[in-house]
Amino acid sequence: MVRSWFWVLPDERNKPVPWQVLCLNWALAFLLLALVCFFSFGQLRYNWNWETVGGYSNFFWRGWWNTLKISVLALVLSTLIGSLAALARNSGLLALRALSRLYVEIVRGTPLLVQISFAFYVIADAFRFQNRFAVGLLTLSFFSGAFISEIIRGGVESIGASQLESARAIGLSRSQTYRYVILPQAIRVILPALAGMFANLIKDSSLLSVISIEEFTWNAQQVSALTYSNFECYIPLAIGYLVLTLPITLWTRWLETRTRYET
Repeated sequence: MVRSWFWVLPDERNKPVPWQVLCLNWALAFLLLALVCFFSFGQLRYNWNWETVGGYSNFFWRGWWNTLKISVLALVLSTLIGSLAALARNSGLLALRALSRLYVEIVRGTPLLVQISFAFYVIADAFRFQNRFAVGLLTLSFFSGAFISEIIRGGVESIGASQLESARAIGLSRSQTYRYVILPQAIRVILPALAGMFANLIKDSSLLSVISIEEFTWNAQQVSALTYSNFECYIPLAIGYLVLTLPITLWTRWLETRTRYET
């Protein structure tokens, strides 16, 4: 709602607002009004329990810090895995292309929750490997890597073949062609999708609570079960994830704008 009112380009302010945005604005306004009414007239004398929940602040911080560590490591690993898978998909070797495609289709065709459970309760258990953090990190990285590989591959393939042929015609090698011609243009295409993927990765880390990793969501659930204070536990939980995802979105927008003007 705020974005549709304020975050518009100067040359778009006089354009009619799409009906989808108007519907979303009215839905958010109705939800806000309902919350105000609920906390004013219904059970609206809600007895906030911030003092009790505040006693678990260190528990919350430890969970948030673990989520941050998992997210950063998974961002690096998934980007590496996705890049390698994208290269393999464009490889001249049939075996590499087939293996990369099989990996992407299997990962994208099954839910992350199922993959996490299978990785820990089946694969890790078969090898007597009980490091929940490592299992969760690798599963999350391979899951996100499959989507990142498709984003990279789509961005590279969006560049016309004529540019590749022209670069080769003037004597550029394959690596030089990708470095100076293909990648600078592909980056502008893939950045928005990568930003969404990275933000989703951070949010998907909450599913690691299914194998009892002490991350942000699992810790909040434990405090909620102990104190019966759902509002006081899940409001900081939502804010904590917003703190993690918002910088990525803002940084990507800045980088996208800079890349647009430089290229």
